[in-house]
Amino acid sequence: MLHNVSTWFDTSSLPRFPKPDRDVSVDVVIVGAGITGLTAAYLLKKAGKKVAVIERERCGYVDTGNTTAHLTRVTDLRLHQIRSRFGAPAAKAVWDAGGAAIDQIVSIVRAEEINCDFRWVPGYLHAPLGNKDASEERALSKEAKCAEALGISALLMDAVPHFNTAGIRFSNQAIFNPLKYLSALARAIPGKGSHIFEHSNADETVERPLSIKTGKFTISGQYLILATHNPLMGKTGIGAALFLQTKLSLYTSYALGARVPSGSLPIASFWDTGDPYGYLRVEKRRGYDYAVYGGEDHKTGQVRDTQACYSRLERTLRLIAPTARVDHRWSGQVITTNDGLPLIGETAARQFAATGFAGNGMTFGTLGAMMGADKVLSRRNPWSSLLDIHRTKVAGGTWNYLKENADYPYYMVRDWIAPSEGKTLRNLAKGQGKILSLNGKKVAASRSDDGKVSLCSPVCTHLQCIVGWNKAEKTWDCPCHGSRFKPTGEVISGPAEEPLEKIPHEAS
Repeated sequence: MLHNVSTWFDTSSLPRFPKPDRDVSVDVVIVGAGITGLTAAYLLKKAGKKVAVIERERCGYVDTGNTTAHLTRVTDLRLHQIRSRFGAPAAKAVWDAGGAAIDQIVSIVRAEEINCDFRWVPGYLHAPLGNKDASEERALSKEAKCAEALGISALLMDAVPHFNTAGIRFSNQAIFNPLKYLSALARAIPGKGSHIFEHSNADETVERPLSIKTGKFTISGQYLILATHNPLMGKTGIGAALFLQTKLSLYTSYALGARVPSGSLPIASFWDTGDPYGYLRVEKRRGYDYAVYGGEDHKTGQVRDTQACYSRLERTLRLIAPTARVDHRWSGQVITTNDGLPLIGETAARQFAATGFAGNGMTFGTLGAMMGADKVLSRRNPWSSLLDIHRTKVAGGTWNYLKENADYPYYMVRDWIAPSEGKTLRNLAKGQGKILSLNGKKVAASRSDDGKVSLCSPVCTHLQCIVGWNKAEKTWDCPCHGSRFKPTGEVISGPAEEPLEKIPHEAS
């Protein structure tokens, strides 16, 4: 049976937490209960701070729950690219940052005795399956030489295991079950003046006194950490918040989970050098091995046939593992920056954010939590200058910066003038969403599996682009900056902070 959720949800059990029932005062307020928010809360509580975590959905249910859970120092931006753009010390610093994050996870796993299927594995960066292009081999050789010059252990191989294409072997990478890990973190946070609140939207940020309003209650603190993957505006001015968004590009990435015969694939992590690239991790389970294969990335909201992404992904997986039995499929969102490195630091006084993790959400998310905790505790952090959220140096990334944002006005104009997909609800099937023209007005219409119709404004509440229906995930996705909404209009992920405007059914 195929499950349209990540395998982590079927192999983990997360605790539940209440909504607030009164005003609460703590030292640090954290918005977002993914790996960044819960790690920051854990570290700060261990340091003696009282914390309150506010989560719009449930802990780990958005980005962290939809990861493929590679724990690696190998970043999407190659070492030689980092060295070229930022210098050799920066390239080594980024590698070390990934290692520090993995070490932090290992330290917590040991301290809390967490059974989260953590395992050290080798990682292989390799040419795509069947690719014998000499230019790929030269590029991999360049990367291996750069690693060697930086004192990083990297073995150049003519043929990596199973794929039999040129590649590089990196030792001491890791894999784990992210929701088993988060479950243990979450259980360790409440108590002694600390809290986790679920199903609690951050409705308003108040600067003086610093606080978050959620429903009828106020959660106040001395410091605010925004751990929402795509940062909320918080108490940052609208101009600064919009400028930050110009540095970010949001992509949807797809994944499949599949049973494979024991020993048929190496227990390891793999990333090919394609664009977009494919990535694989394999772990042992009782009686079989389990493969998670991902890829087919595209800018969120800019592909109509999202089902085809899964189909292409499965075809490639069949080439890698012909007997794979796919039982899970899901998508997640990754955020890249204009220069390829994450943006981590204060967006305003006493307000911290971390974003732009690209394909390294588990490591850079943990790093962001470590850096946030250091900031709250007035401790120096070795990566704060390099990853500063306000850095202006883009060096070789200038062209990418312009390219990623140049299409924003195009999508805004294109979708406003695009024809609707009909003028009646009669052809709207169960589980379907369409942009319809009802009584002369464009409407985002969806029909649930039980036949209930929901009508919303199709105008994204971030910068007024027109959303589109994601057939595979049954969500409304914005093609401009990647906001995602439930079929009924509620925000799944930003930068939008407000839901789509609901339209009474009678008005249709």
